[in-house]
Amino acid sequence: MSGDNLQLTEMPKIQSSMLIRRPPSEVFEAIADPEITSKFWFTNSTGRLEPDASVQWTWGMYNVSVPVRVKEFDKDSRLVVEMGNAPDSATIEWRFERRDADRTYVIVTVLEAGFAFKTGDDMCAWALDQMGGYSQVLAALKALLEHNVVLSLVLDAWPDGHP
Repeated sequence: MSGDNLQLTEMPKIQSSMLIRRPPSEVFEAIADPEITSKFWFTNSTGRLEPDASVQWTWGMYNVSVPVRVKEFDKDSRLVVEMGNAPDSATIEWRFERRDADRTYVIVTVLEAGFAFKTGDDMCAWALDQMGGYSQVLAALKALLEHNVVLSLVLDAWPDGHP
């Protein structure tokens, strides 16, 4: 396959989704409450997500920390956050769609990214990394909420340190 004529015309859609067999309120809380989230995603947070909150998330195993600002907060159904500092930030939307009393379909979408990419290759690599990362987060969330199993997916993604 030749890529000689391939050209990006817009930002790739970055989205991951997963059905989690728990009520929307429980799934939403697992993202909002750092006591739960730190079991499957980051290692530390300066506070919980709530309307207009600004917190700092840290991945201690990678020595990475980012500011997170809540832009929209619709309890149990939608959460929009901005991660990072402008211009190098991304806006992430979490939707929690109730399927029935005990099932929630979670959709994570990167709505916009302020990163300046040097090439289309850089943009595609970043988009694929984001999609894969959020898929790991959702899988780890599912394992925790459905089976009370703590998977080390984020920890083990880069055993030699974040690239």
